[in-house]
Amino acid sequence: MQKRPPSSHRPSRVMGVLWATFFFQGMALGCWLPALTNTFGALGISEWVPLAFMIPTICALFSPLIAGALADQRLAAERIFLWFSLGASIMIAAAFATLDLGWHPAWFMALLACHAILSGPTWAMLTTIALNGLDDPSRKFSLARLGGTVGWIAGGLLVSLVLHADSSPVAGYASGCTRLIVVGLAFFLPHTPPMGVIRDWRSRFGLDALRLLKQRDHLVFFVVTGLFSVPIAAFYMYGPEYLSFLGDQHPTGTMTVGQVLEIICMLCLGSLLARYSVKTMLMWALGLSALRFAMSAQAGVNDQIWWHIGGLALHGVCYTLYFVTSQIFIDRRVEPGLRSQAQGLLMVVSAGFGSLIGAWLCGWMREHMVDANGVGWIQFWLSLSGMILACALIFAIFYRGLGKPTQEA
Repeated sequence: MQKRPPSSHRPSRVMGVLWATFFFQGMALGCWLPALTNTFGALGISEWVPLAFMIPTICALFSPLIAGALADQRLAAERIFLWFSLGASIMIAAAFATLDLGWHPAWFMALLACHAILSGPTWAMLTTIALNGLDDPSRKFSLARLGGTVGWIAGGLLVSLVLHADSSPVAGYASGCTRLIVVGLAFFLPHTPPMGVIRDWRSRFGLDALRLLKQRDHLVFFVVTGLFSVPIAAFYMYGPEYLSFLGDQHPTGTMTVGQVLEIICMLCLGSLLARYSVKTMLMWALGLSALRFAMSAQAGVNDQIWWHIGGLALHGVCYTLYFVTSQIFIDRRVEPGLRSQAQGLLMVVSAGFGSLIGAWLCGWMREHMVDANGVGWIQFWLSLSGMILACALIFAIFYRGLGKPTQEA
């Protein structure tokens, strides 16, 4: 693995700043995303839900790569993160203000697109900053990233139990205010200078990362990640609605149960990565994800909400084992001058292509499989479980891996 430039900050200070930044970054997202579907339902514009989930994914098709190229070749990553976070704060508050004022939903979609262009790269930027600034990223990154999980929980509980805004534009205002705190913390993030060079037009637009796909394992990894992100889109789109259907009065708060086990899993992730190969970790994630959607289907079979809540809890484990492991995997396997672009490519594949197709497909499935009385939810969740099992099969057959964790490091 390539050596990193030494940090001029104390490790404890770096960890504290990173943890707090991840916390408020996760809180900003946790405030509005779980409440979006029910907010649209309360305003009588539920038909716009699939589009609202598709727009951010369309924007994620290009902005993470371009921002990653800037961070690798031109500007310090923490400065890009600061300005993008400031713009995202303004745009998300303005988007929900249009709903509050009763404007046409198209205004919300336009401002949401602007928010997505600016906020999309920030997760990859913050990941790059953390992996570069920590003295032992393989073990400590998951602890710093844990702040985002706790923040998501705090955001959901704030909106649901304090602001009572499960179906109100107030959730968006809370998100905008939280992002302003992120902007303040960005001034204290460890310096992450560009380490790449501009060679041609491909470099300028972040397309150098595409050469990673020439390597077999990288190609399999990114393809499976994109396919896996398709059914996962239903978790955010229809998890809260299904809770409401099953009788939950505080679905936004209940959605945070997924982060409880995510916290435990992140605390154990460093030890797991030291013992097991990346292939083993990702296979566990895919298998548990298929089980997670099957549990949601079981909730419809016996009309017991606890099956769905159990599936939501399991989702946190699946997310950590797959996506956080993936971020560390990329940092291990990619040269320093490409790391930001590679993290951006992960966002493009998962939050871009995969989520875009997932938003459309899951919206289509919801419309054609589930009627007004809720009949069809069982088939809906089982179909998603089958998709994930197919992903697991592809990964098991075609991904080779490097073997033991010591070799991968």
